[in-house]
Amino acid sequence: MGARPLPLRPDGFGQILPTPPELVNRSLPTQDFLPPPASTTYTAKIADVPDAVLKRSTWQAACPVPSADLRYVTLSFRGFDHRAHTGELLVHKDAAPAVVKAFGELYAQQFPIEEMRITSPAELDAPPTGDGNDTSAFVCRPVRGQKNWSAHAHGLAVDVNPFCNPYTKDDLVLPELASAYVDRANVRPGMVTAGGPVVRAFAGAGWQWGGAWKSPVDRMHFTANGE
Repeated sequence: MGARPLPLRPDGFGQILPTPPELVNRSLPTQDFLPPPASTTYTAKIADVPDAVLKRSTWQAACPVPSADLRYVTLSFRGFDHRAHTGELLVHKDAAPAVVKAFGELYAQQFPIEEMRITSPAELDAPPTGDGNDTSAFVCRPVRGQKNWSAHAHGLAVDVNPFCNPYTKDDLVLPELASAYVDRANVRPGMVTAGGPVVRAFAGAGWQWGGAWKSPVDRMHFTANGE
């Protein structure tokens, strides 16, 4: 996955191509980035961001949030392989407890997540491949197609299973190979649905769901500040 860059559109995004047959009902096993939890019980830890973690993240001095206001969250999640794994997120210190609680509810509901790791600068700057499915929070980038900072750049947003819950606006689909998941009537594991466990978990913390927006429709996106 992620090895074949897509031809670019004039807007800089990759060309929107049909979903490969093997990803129409995506259910890939998780590749462990961190050691899996020792217990099947949900565990989570909120800590100051270690220097090594900050260095491999997209944080830089120009970002709109000081590094001291970010927290390193490690937590249990269930993969599509039905096993427990350890994920990592960078979030704003004020958002960390809500994020831990929301993902605890998803763990109890056995909602599957493919991977959960911090976005690196290389990934942020790489040509689009259109097949990513990393659940992530802090990424120091602007709003898609704009110049103002995204809620992700403040550590106040989480994207859940992006491939299963694509962003759409006009003819744009992100990730670019995820068109099969624009059909929300065909409910498959990992999809965020109105009134479903993911929406309920984040709504309980007062967060908004981008899947309820009219344009764009950002089905992967949960935000503490409405952006």
